[in-house]
Amino acid sequence: MYFLACFCLFLGQVQAQQTAADYFDIGVNKSKSGDYIGALTAFSTAITMNPENAQCYYNRGLTKQILKDHRGAILDFDRTIDLSPQNSLAYLYRGVSKSAQDDNRAALQDYNRAIELNDDDASAYLQRGFARIKLQDFRKAIQDFTKVVELNSDDAIKYQAYYSRGFCKAALDDFQGSIADYSRSAEINPKRSQTFASRGFSRIKIADYQGAIKDYDEAIKLNPEDTELFSNRGFAKTKVDDFKGAILDFDKAIGLNAGNIQAYYGRGFCYSRIGNQKNATADLTKAIEINNTNMDSKVVYSSSMTRKTLDDLRNAVQENSKINAFSEDRSEAFYIRGLSKFKANDPKGALLDLNTSIELNPTYAEAHFLRGLVRSSTGLQKEALLDCSNAIKINSKYPEAFYVRGIIKYSLGDTNAGCYDLSRAGELGYSAAYGVIREYCN
Repeated sequence: MYFLACFCLFLGQVQAQQTAADYFDIGVNKSKSGDYIGALTAFSTAITMNPENAQCYYNRGLTKQILKDHRGAILDFDRTIDLSPQNSLAYLYRGVSKSAQDDNRAALQDYNRAIELNDDDASAYLQRGFARIKLQDFRKAIQDFTKVVELNSDDAIKYQAYYSRGFCKAALDDFQGSIADYSRSAEINPKRSQTFASRGFSRIKIADYQGAIKDYDEAIKLNPEDTELFSNRGFAKTKVDDFKGAILDFDKAIGLNAGNIQAYYGRGFCYSRIGNQKNATADLTKAIEINNTNMDSKVVYSSSMTRKTLDDLRNAVQENSKINAFSEDRSEAFYIRGLSKFKANDPKGALLDLNTSIELNPTYAEAHFLRGLVRSSTGLQKEALLDCSNAIKINSKYPEAFYVRGIIKYSLGDTNAGCYDLSRAGELGYSAAYGVIREYCN
């Protein structure tokens, strides 16, 4: 009986060891089949039976990570590292879970350790690059993504490295470099719309608007329900003066998202340029108002340049507005709406919008200049001079601002200063200034 009891005890121990291993295998198989809840249960059972098995903690940590339980995953990777401190993958995936919780500096330390233990692991460099992007350390991130490429990793990793390196280069204003990397990424994986969209953005930055339009064409083919793609393609079309084509894109963007304020802004700009000031004002009003939480001097004119002459010369100035990127403060929308109101003979409304535009963006040279035009048209010449001067302070090579300031100064009797400004306008390429100089400055 004693021998039988000992034999049964020994047999139970063997069965318990085998059962722990079996549960581990069950967990692996369930993970492979996508049954992560079942896998979690199996690994937990294996750990209960054998709490010193590092591989069980590691696999349970991976399972928790897939289930988005990053806090639990970190605890399991902690235990893995306690039991197996040379396990580079435990550091790598603990870093991934820390990054998922925006603890990127701690994640960076884990990635550093993973690379110390295995300096040929492309995934570790890739993840460290991602963390450095989040920490806005773009130059070091580029080094990591370059290392991924040099390690001849598989395409699934390499295309991410090229794309991410392109993103970093764009963040550093190296748009030519970013275009090259986005192109390599697209060659490896031509089915990712974001790659074409990002390359399109970089092409806009180097004024390759036709190339940008082609990139957005491809991005839209791959993701035709993305409102931002239509909005951005419309922006690029506006840059090449295809206002009707741009309006169609902005229509589509607004149809996909009625709150797309950038699309309203772009469409309003286009309507303004084709002369439909009513629609322009309506769209720009929406761009300004949707979810927005911000929102008399006497002069004597010169006998040689009367108020009427000044008005005629000033009114001949064309404010050749170009669409600008729509910033969060929405100053551009106020500016374009002000321009539309001015063209529609509503100077008071125009001034209100231009005042707001300048309040939101005090360094907006075009808004200062346009406000100067509007003020001059209403007889506020001293205020107009100040606006033109501010525009010139912001942009010292603003020929129209020198020209208008010059004719206002001349009309107010400051002949020398006025002619000097007209000369400067001519030097900067505003040829109409020379006609005025011939007439009034000799």
